[in-house]
Amino acid sequence: MTIAATDEAVHVRAPGKINLFLRVGELDADGYHDVATAYQAVSLYEDLRAWPSDEFTLAFSGSVDTSQLPTDRTNLAIRAARLLARTAGVPGGVHFEIAKHVPIAGGMGGGSADAAAALVACDALWGTALSKDDLHALAAELGADVPFALTGGTAIGTGRGDRLSPALATGSFHWVLVVADHGLSTPAVYTELDRIREQQLGTGRRGPAAAPAGPPVVDPEVLQALRAGDPEHLARAVRNDLQHAAVRLAPDLAELIDLGVSLGALSGIVSGSGPTVAFLTESAESAIELQVALSAARRTALHVHGPVGGTRIVHG
Repeated sequence: MTIAATDEAVHVRAPGKINLFLRVGELDADGYHDVATAYQAVSLYEDLRAWPSDEFTLAFSGSVDTSQLPTDRTNLAIRAARLLARTAGVPGGVHFEIAKHVPIAGGMGGGSADAAAALVACDALWGTALSKDDLHALAAELGADVPFALTGGTAIGTGRGDRLSPALATGSFHWVLVVADHGLSTPAVYTELDRIREQQLGTGRRGPAAAPAGPPVVDPEVLQALRAGDPEHLARAVRNDLQHAAVRLAPDLAELIDLGVSLGALSGIVSGSGPTVAFLTESAESAIELQVALSAARRTALHVHGPVGGTRIVHG
């Protein structure tokens, strides 16, 4: 096979995400949970640049502290590049430089965005010309959120979250993200959710974190609100089963959500496994007002909008 490679750097941009809705099923025998989630890609991006190399190497920059992130073969972007190289029979390697802006261990899929960006960059760099379906299949091997980082927009995820179907969203939704100064481990949050559910079973009570009676599904109210482009309707429909566990592990999140709502947010929700909290607002103007108010309360607040497109090559 002849690979039409390039010596020029390839620049790829991939979005972070929030989970507007997340229902988590019972723990399976294989140690996983089926989920039903509504993803929305938002205007907070990872920027990855890739150059041809004999090795697989990685360097970080950006607006978040990356000092604790691995740069070896355990990094998800490196794993993505190695997987694509094995699949396509590419003999060489790649050097990545990633400018990170999505919070680390914040429930916004930053690592998944890096992996999606790595797949798209290497496909272009090495001239492998994989189809969208092939890239999606590789993405699903890397993690449940990686396929959505490729596609972006708004989508419903089922199974592990990697079986995607697009969801129509009218207009733009404005969010204020409050970024914590600490991360939460996704496996730890799921383990805590299982513990909460076991405790509820022991008492015979079904609390707000109870598992759905059957396979998890996204509430139709969420889809209606997205189609209508109605933030007030969406605010009434948002839900995250993992929020109860995240708050148990980081109790200050409950206080933060109350603060944001008291300052004018339509609703506040932990994104994914947290600890980033996403506040939905009525408009761009109200988002800016909330961002200013939260910043005055000494919170790190960012105004973003969604949906935005998925992982793409940036030209120029």
